[in-house]
Amino acid sequence: MTETTPPEAPPVLGHRRILNIAVPIVLSNATVPILGAVDTGVVGQLGLPEPIGAVGIGAVILTSIYWIFGFLRMGTTGLTSQALGSRNTPEVAALLSRALIVAGAGGLALILLQVPIFAAALMLSPASPEVEAMARSYLGIRIFSAPFAIAVFGITGWLIAQERTRAVLVIQVAMNGVNILLDLWFVLGLGWGVEGVALATVISEVLGAGVGLWFCRDAFRSHGWRDRARVFDPERLKHMAMVNGDILIRSLLLLSIMTSFMFLGARFGDVTLASNQVLLQFLNITAHALDGFAFAAEALVGHALGARARPVLRRAAIMVSGWGVATSVLLSLAFLLFGGAIIDTMTTAPEVRETARLYLPWMVLTPLTGIACWMLDGIFIGATRTRDMRNMMLLSAVIYFASAAALVPLFGNHGLWIAMHISFIARGVTLMWKYPALEAQADLSDRRAAA
Repeated sequence: MTETTPPEAPPVLGHRRILNIAVPIVLSNATVPILGAVDTGVVGQLGLPEPIGAVGIGAVILTSIYWIFGFLRMGTTGLTSQALGSRNTPEVAALLSRALIVAGAGGLALILLQVPIFAAALMLSPASPEVEAMARSYLGIRIFSAPFAIAVFGITGWLIAQERTRAVLVIQVAMNGVNILLDLWFVLGLGWGVEGVALATVISEVLGAGVGLWFCRDAFRSHGWRDRARVFDPERLKHMAMVNGDILIRSLLLLSIMTSFMFLGARFGDVTLASNQVLLQFLNITAHALDGFAFAAEALVGHALGARARPVLRRAAIMVSGWGVATSVLLSLAFLLFGGAIIDTMTTAPEVRETARLYLPWMVLTPLTGIACWMLDGIFIGATRTRDMRNMMLLSAVIYFASAAALVPLFGNHGLWIAMHISFIARGVTLMWKYPALEAQADLSDRRAAA
């Protein structure tokens, strides 16, 4: 008995199918800032600044650490969508097992190494002794949900590959909803303070992983998820490691761009630094809005490549990108018309408001200059062309740092924003340069299958 069956005609690729994938992701992303606001709000009711600072620092540290494991979400989506396209059902189940194993191992490593990790992190973000003590308490509780928090990445990627993004929305709403309710109970009702916020998050992350596994229950009815020979197959493990490693390097290069942007902006004073931070929220809004269509590209391109259907692959890339472009135009118009009002809701400082408005035109352009790189990221993840993503990100990072070095001395903070836009354009152009090879991969797979 062969482990795969010949690819059948893929499901009809229409706009409804794309929106069924994308809209739940956009709604899911919308719940994230709500949780952050509640976390801050409940500790703010304690009437002291230290708990707010402790939760803020602790959340940033853990978010940054967990962000490193974002490769698990992207890599799992690409690999699983291709396995689905080739109708390799045992491999689909095995990929879920591998993702959970990586999550368990990574989470356990973080628990065991928490002391040096947190010590180094707190050295990079010095605070008062009171805030640091509370932050250590917060981190010491939250770290024990690390395997579950990382598992959600893998589970989410596995579900997105199957176009089951409504399940992803349910997971996110369940996690954040329970977290909010427990925040209110533990902090305002029981008076547990910072520790209550941390415990609420631990419980919600465990719950999120549990809900996610329930949505994956069909995989556990097959033999593939516990087929040790398949799950631990050296070639498949090596391929998964290479895909995830490339994504990790690419993500770290992207982080270097964003981090340097903040550091370089700090040279222009506190007001400019604060205005840049406010304006970066426009970038976050854009990314969250376009994530849905990028995720749709991951699933649909992966399916088409696994099915060796080059015309479907091209149609998926074009149709999803069309929705992305339309969304980007709407976002640019919204930022143009309402950008000032959005800035005013984020800060009450008159000088920050004035400075942010000065640089607002760069944010109006952001959805337009960034659309190509966001959509192509999704397309390349679906095709698991992660080496191209890594290499083109390296080239784009070099272009960004060279642009910043040349433009910042000439144009100040405007030059910094120009360099950021150049990095968006560079990512889009370089990935587009590699796109023909991605399509050719479908033909290559077809010839190999026929051989």
